[in-house]
Amino acid sequence: MITQTHPLLETLQYEVRDNVAIVTLNRPERMNTLGGSMKPDLARAFFEYARADDRVRAVLVTGSGDRAFCAGADIKERASSQATGTAYFVAQKATHDLFRNIEEFEKPVIAAINGVALGGGLEIALCCDIRIASQTARFGLPEIKLGVIPAAGGTQRLPRLIGEARAKELILTADLVDAETALRYGIVSRVLPQADLMPEAFALAQRIAEHPPLAVRFAKRAINRGMQTDLDSGLEYERYAAAMIIDSEDRKEGMRAFVEKRKPVFTGR
Repeated sequence: MITQTHPLLETLQYEVRDNVAIVTLNRPERMNTLGGSMKPDLARAFFEYARADDRVRAVLVTGSGDRAFCAGADIKERASSQATGTAYFVAQKATHDLFRNIEEFEKPVIAAINGVALGGGLEIALCCDIRIASQTARFGLPEIKLGVIPAAGGTQRLPRLIGEARAKELILTADLVDAETALRYGIVSRVLPQADLMPEAFALAQRIAEHPPLAVRFAKRAINRGMQTDLDSGLEYERYAAAMIIDSEDRKEGMRAFVEKRKPVFTGR
């Protein structure tokens, strides 16, 4: 197993193990809240490190410690803000752009939710392709209690994921739900004991990373596009995506390996 770390991030730990980049939100003393330089650090980890590294074929996001994946905004930092509505409207676009770019990142992103995922923390998780959680995880968008609304995509992504009625109930009551409820609602796809979370998440990322990168990339894009449009438009993009990879070296290698009864070697071309 090859491990490489990047020490230049203040609020994240970033390392590469084999073909998986592990991004750990690392402000455990503040419940891994989205304060300090975490947003710029996330942008650097995804778009400077993971995107540029051809060895990286999947990204795993988790939180430091066993209490929190991410507890959302750092309220102590926010409480002193004197931003006007106009200034906030302009500034929030950077957050929307960052989260949207994570959602559309060309490599699959898995969230291993090891503790509470609240507010912006849940909104980050909603941008990931697959979410699995520990049995101790809790989920919620409690912004209403503070006189604001979920404004990093929560009012848009959560209803698309779990339906309008359940999303409105969670957002308008500010209630938290446990991991089993999140599984039942479809927020996460698996719930595991805390000790099993990272090994299982890493194994899942590795299984995906073994597949041809172009096929994985275009399958992800086709699903994302289809979820945001009508069926006919989704089918049209699916046809386009399939055509884009039909002549790839990876497809030819996959076919040859199947016929020759051996493990394929994919190169992303």
